Amino acid sequence: IFNPSTQEKQISFILSFASQVLATWRLYLMVPKIPTKVEQTFNFLEIRALNTHLDNQVVIETDKSTYSLKLQSNDHLDQITEILMHCESPSTLSLFFFSPSIFHADGDVTDGNLKFSPSSESSVETQRACGGFSETYAALCDYNGITCKEEVQWDVDTIYHSQDNREFNLLDFSHLESGDLAVIVAAMAYNSWFTKLYCKDFRISSEVVEQILHTVSKSSSLEELTLENVGLKALSLSFFAGVTSLSQALCSSDDYSNSLLHLDLSKNPGILSGEDNLYLFLAQPNCLVHLDLSGTDCTVDSLFGALLRGCCADLSYLNLSKNSFSHRKVRETLPSFRQFFSSAFSLTHISLASMKMPPDVLRALFFGLSSNPHITDLHLDISGLDADLLCVIPAFSRHPSLKHLLLGKNFNIKGRVLDEVLQKLVHLVQEEECVLQSLSLADSRLRSRGTVLVNALGSNACLKKVDLSGNGLDDTGARMLSKALQINTTLRSVTWDRNNTSATGFQDVARALEHNFTLQYMPIPLSDVTQAYRSAPERTEQALTKIQRALLRNNQTQRFSQKQALRLHQGLVTSTAEQVMERLCVRVQQQVCVLRGTGEGEELQAARQVLKEARNSRALYPSLCELAHVLSVDGPVRQRLDSLAGELAKAADKELQVIVDSMVSLCRELCPLSCAAAECLSPPLSSISERVSIPRSSIRTALMERAAQDINRALEEVKLSVVSYLTNSIVDQILQELYATHKTLVLQMNFSLHSSVHSEHVHKHRSSSRICSSSQLRQVSQMRRLEDGGTARRTHRHADILDVVEDDFGISIVSVLRESLTTDSLVVFRVSVISCNSAVLSSAQFSVTSIVSAHRTQSPLKNAAPGPDAFVPCPTDSVSHTHVM
Repeated sequence: IFNPSTQEKQISFILSFASQVLATWRLYLMVPKIPTKVEQTFNFLEIRALNTHLDNQVVIETDKSTYSLKLQSNDHLDQITEILMHCESPSTLSLFFFSPSIFHADGDVTDGNLKFSPSSESSVETQRACGGFSETYAALCDYNGITCKEEVQWDVDTIYHSQDNREFNLLDFSHLESGDLAVIVAAMAYNSWFTKLYCKDFRISSEVVEQILHTVSKSSSLEELTLENVGLKALSLSFFAGVTSLSQALCSSDDYSNSLLHLDLSKNPGILSGEDNLYLFLAQPNCLVHLDLSGTDCTVDSLFGALLRGCCADLSYLNLSKNSFSHRKVRETLPSFRQFFSSAFSLTHISLASMKMPPDVLRALFFGLSSNPHITDLHLDISGLDADLLCVIPAFSRHPSLKHLLLGKNFNIKGRVLDEVLQKLVHLVQEEECVLQSLSLADSRLRSRGTVLVNALGSNACLKKVDLSGNGLDDTGARMLSKALQINTTLRSVTWDRNNTSATGFQDVARALEHNFTLQYMPIPLSDVTQAYRSAPERTEQALTKIQRALLRNNQTQRFSQKQALRLHQGLVTSTAEQVMERLCVRVQQQVCVLRGTGEGEELQAARQVLKEARNSRALYPSLCELAHVLSVDGPVRQRLDSLAGELAKAADKELQVIVDSMVSLCRELCPLSCAAAECLSPPLSSISERVSIPRSSIRTALMERAAQDINRALEEVKLSVVSYLTNSIVDQILQELYATHKTLVLQMNFSLHSSVHSEHVHKHRSSSRICSSSQLRQVSQMRRLEDGGTARRTHRHADILDVVEDDFGISIVSVLRESLTTDSLVVFRVSVISCNSAVLSSAQFSVTSIVSAHRTQSPLKNAAPGPDAFVPCPTDSVSHTHVM
């Protein structure tokens, strides 16, 4: 061997590649004498170039020196170059052999050596555990003079590999020294198995940061990078190949535009302050799906221009919370801000929490989202904005894609404004068109004023998840929550903590959950439990045990029986629609009684038929439920499952027989002599397939108990929804028919009164009596009683519901005043129709006054001067008619 750097003479050496004797990743040069002594050694990773020349000479250039080896034959030359290039794992040599230019040859060399490179398909990296990470890590430890930790190799080869886990978590090795962590991260740069690098809430040293940047710049398989709260400062560390920052590392390779899916640099203050290279990367067309830059001091107003150009196609998660928005550049950035939210194809999560956003920016956000046809399921976090909720909350109803909303820390307002905001929020979640599925008001400090929202959860039909923690609602709020949970069937998750709840409040919630079969998740309120346990440990523990048992029951397969659903519906019969129907039925029935003496017309027959259907509708819901239950007891599904159990048992036996026969055949092929001898055993190998079968009971149990329960649960939910739809549709139609009948009868009563008065006018000269006929008086008396009944009903304790009914149906008051103003039995009826709602007529109230004049006048009525009770035109929203007989 000749060393040109020292001009040493040629000496005979023995080359050693003994991987099991000395070290796996080193080359040893020893003098051929006894005792043997190692004269030179270097790690394979120190090799910078490998050149072959004529006369069987190979020159190896390392970091420290150059070695020229003259071999005895061309075969030896091929053998040496093959060993050096292949080593034990081609993935290890790829650490520094990134290009074929490292290998140079003068003269004829075998094609195999010339064609081989670390990226060759002959690489066996994929056949090793986790892509040969342990071998690469061991080589780097040897190269850097660090002891190889068998713990790292065992965890990667056993835990990571068995779980097929491609996310490398630095927290698994956070107990090691920073030098060890740096080598671990460096090994990832040349490994294609791991696609994710994760570190959270762990302060990493500058040495590890440098290797992370190195990995980012060199890895071709990295898809997700999460460095959350790791103590990163402005990344301006100088390292390999002149890459000076993380942003430049991302921009240095085009591979990241096509491979990086997840980028999380959150909770690293100052990391992106004044950083423009990240915006250059984001402005390039890329495939980022998850971007978290919260708490990085990034310039948000400059960011959206880059997002608009490069991230509209795939970005679904965007978190920019705890950053600032420049108020001076609002006009310049508003177009790109609005256009991004109106053009993003895949957005599902937007977090702008704790950002000081100008009102114009917030309006641009909602405008952009409302005009985006691609968003269907949006999670929006605008907590801590201190925005004007009176203007913001109404905007939510115009976004059908908004399914999840976080509004916490926005209620730092007092007095009537807070009450008005909460009322708007209650109105929002109770709208029929509301599509919100989750709502968070965490840490809003609502206190006693927040109970109005808790109480509204009882009738809410859209929210599945609510977070009311951190509001100081006390036991009163817990009592309101317990009442809401007893009648709510849509909530699946409730978060309740930091509300000053005592053992009494927890007991109320526990009693409510005994009757709630749909709530599945309610995390233990550690803060309130700790406080309640100090004063009443036994009661607190009992309440929590009941709550956890109820939640466990609700998470079982069969949670909500038909009878429970029926009882819940019967408990809600005081709904608005049914109360309206009851009152309309009473009024129509009274009108039928009044008009019964006029004859059986088509209107009365139709009214009786409508009343009959209204009475029948009360039994509609339970009858439909019972019918669905009876038809499902031994329905087609159960029959099909029963027959399917036998068919599956036969299919399982057949499949098992094929598998066992194939296994026996393979054994005979690999070990024919032993298998032939095993045929003499009892039972012989050839008869195993006939003796193996799956128990019929296990298949039947799996189908009839497990699968059947899941299918029946799905059927029950569909059946209940159909029953509710049918019932509501029919009840709505009956209400319309009742109202139309009611209006028709009112008009008929008015006509009857008109006919009676006209008849009296025709016969006025035949009778001197100034008193109405007995039949007319009885009719008027009945009308008077109808008025009194309506007035009495109006003072019912459900006054608020009746007000809504009157607004909906435009209730009118019909007053009939009878006056006798003349001497000759002159009777005057004045009928005034005063409409409370100009849309339609409604229920009638009648009052009749008969005045007998003490002085007869000689002049005709048409010449009489108008008195104080004469007809006076009504306002524009009323209609008056005067009939003079």
